[in-house]
Amino acid sequence: MSAVQVAPGLTIGGGAPLALLGGPCSIESPEMTLRTGEAIKAVTDRLGVPYVFKASFDKANRSSVTSYRGMGVEEGIRILEKVKNELGVPVVTDIHESWQAEPVAEVADILQIPAFLCRQTDLLVAAARTGRVVNVKKGQFMSPPEMSNVLAKLQESEAAGVMLTERGSSFGYNNLVVDFRGLAQMQAMDVPVVMDATHSVQMPGALGASSGGQREYVPVLARAAVAVGVDALFMEIHPDPDRALSDGPNMVPVQHLEQLLIELLMLDQVRRNSSRVDLGATND
Repeated sequence: MSAVQVAPGLTIGGGAPLALLGGPCSIESPEMTLRTGEAIKAVTDRLGVPYVFKASFDKANRSSVTSYRGMGVEEGIRILEKVKNELGVPVVTDIHESWQAEPVAEVADILQIPAFLCRQTDLLVAAARTGRVVNVKKGQFMSPPEMSNVLAKLQESEAAGVMLTERGSSFGYNNLVVDFRGLAQMQAMDVPVVMDATHSVQMPGALGASSGGQREYVPVLARAAVAVGVDALFMEIHPDPDRALSDGPNMVPVQHLEQLLIELLMLDQVRRNSSRVDLGATND
């Protein structure tokens, strides 16, 4: 499987160690953002986990017009740059409009395309042309094989590297499910595959003016994805999720991160030491 080089010394895919893309859903303040990044990095350093800091400068798809969105592009980039420089870690953040790709790419090592926007050709092309790695969340409304069309748009636009992320599929109203066959189907496209274990337990719009979530199932989905053999995990992590300004119900409390990663690393090692069973394709 192809690998992508996110930053010097940090590769995802191609047999590289299981990586973590993690941080708070949105940038709530410079202090909280840096403090959370420091806490996560302390854990990943102890465990030897390659780490990419994640936070959004703008959450453009919030349920309500009154919901907290973030600190905006200019201030958000400044804060992400501070985290990157002070912690010495790569960063990933979302972009929602084509014009954001170039200025954000000056700081971000990975440009992330939100699930709702994964088919937006102009946005994909703009991200690809920056020369940064592009991580695309699979739309909740799309089957995994359909992501081959998204991948083709990026590759034809000469993207430096592409990762595809599973984050659940719509299952009726206000609910998501994960079809773990999709991880293998996207891996067959020869790109690194990421499991978003936190947004996959989200309950979109379930609280009326905001989304709900079931964070108690994050470990369940993460364990299953690691057993399948994903290249990285995406998890939103917060010091106090119940007081978070966005996505609190599905974020991982930072104080529980280390024990969760220890379990996942043990499972990943078992998978790497095991022979894969191939039963062959069937038309049934």
